Amino acid sequence: MRAKITYVVTAAVLVFYFVLVGSRGVLLIKHGTLITVTFGVAVLVLPAIGVWFLWKNTQFVRRANALAAELDAEGGLPVDELLRTPSGRIDRASADAVFERRREETEDTPDDWRCWFRLAVAYQDARDTPRARKAMQRAIALHRSTATAADTHLPTPQSCPQPDRTPPPARENPRSSP
Repeated sequence: MRAKITYVVTAAVLVFYFVLVGSRGVLLIKHGTLITVTFGVAVLVLPAIGVWFLWKNTQFVRRANALAAELDAEGGLPVDELLRTPSGRIDRASADAVFERRREETEDTPDDWRCWFRLAVAYQDARDTPRARKAMQRAIALHRSTATAADTHLPTPQSCPQPDRTPPPARENPRSSP
């Protein structure tokens, strides 16, 4: 919930900024000289790009959340089986091991959006945000194509295996041992 509030506040601040910059661009254009009109148009381009970027990111987040909700309803969300350091950070070796399993699952069934979704989560856990985003975009595209295939009664691809839903064994804090 905290992430959603942060996103909404940040988006609202950006929209305010876009309106403010856009109004300055309009004022420059209204001034009427060649230089001010040129600067005014250039200033209006920046909020236009910003609005487009904000819209694309909002759509991405909404679609990824819809996939997460659907996968949760199916019972297919990945279990948090990662080991953590005493400070709470994800252990790199643990993230790499989970990533390797998710990568193999995705290679076995490359046409299943569920595998790509879980691979995106594994990339994110391994702190590889650009690849996580690309994997999630692939999951979204595959989900759309399977939804289209279901509407046209085409066969759906082989499904990704369900993850093991058993929680990981408890790990003792090595620093708290005598």
